[in-house]
Amino acid sequence: MNTEFVIVTGLSGAGKSCAVNVMEDIGYFCIDNMPPQLIPKFAEICEENEDITKVAIVTDIRGGTMFMHLNENLEELKSKGYNVKVLFVDANHSVIKQRYKETRRRHPLFEASGGDIDKAINAESEIIEPMKQCADFYIDTSLMGTSTLKENVLNIFLDNPSDSMAISCISFGFKYGVPNEADLVFDVRCLPNPFYKPELKKMTGLDKPVRDFVMSFENSVTLEKKLFDLIDFLVPQYLHEGKSQLVIAFGCTGGKHRSVTFAENMCAHIRNNGLKASVLHRDIEKGHK
Repeated sequence: MNTEFVIVTGLSGAGKSCAVNVMEDIGYFCIDNMPPQLIPKFAEICEENEDITKVAIVTDIRGGTMFMHLNENLEELKSKGYNVKVLFVDANHSVIKQRYKETRRRHPLFEASGGDIDKAINAESEIIEPMKQCADFYIDTSLMGTSTLKENVLNIFLDNPSDSMAISCISFGFKYGVPNEADLVFDVRCLPNPFYKPELKKMTGLDKPVRDFVMSFENSVTLEKKLFDLIDFLVPQYLHEGKSQLVIAFGCTGGKHRSVTFAENMCAHIRNNGLKASVLHRDIEKGHK
């Protein structure tokens, strides 16, 4: 059984459609709003077709009571030896509410919740929580624009995720919030800040002068070595446990200088060890003049 199946689920309004559009662009055969009970039968059909090697299926609360059986159907797929992973797309309550307000679309549970959007979002969150806990890949779009979401999906799925663990190194600014999808968060605000150097202020950690400045201090070099040692120890443990996604986040004040430098260096280090790694700078363009 060589076909790769990705079940895309999550909260309504979180960005599942955008995520699956990206997956379609990179070669996945995509289907939206499939009832979970049909997935095992569809998987059999796909296995009989040599042209279909990667499949992404969106299933969510729109399926009504049928959605409640998703876990059972996934277990059936796995018991039959299918290569199946779950991508959970999430966003916080206030963001979901604002998106529905802007698009003027109706939440799938709007009527069942008596026309109260807050109750609808809360009800869906409670129903879908078990799927979040067992997901192989998790993306929180609360602080993401469309381009960042697209980059995140590409980082996970562009190279076959079933081959090994997908490792993402993210830089972010604490002033914008900590990424909810992060497994490990490292605060590098303890290091000298290039922001206060006039010649470096408008540059980022992608520029060599900024990287050279950040890494010119003994504390920076020592911290980097200790973080490298920690990750070198942890990654084999995660691989042994079958973890599919590891998100390592580095935060500084604005997410432009120190965190970018460390995310880039960590990504390069992991790749030098022969593992697949990607880098994402979530806040590097925010506040850009």
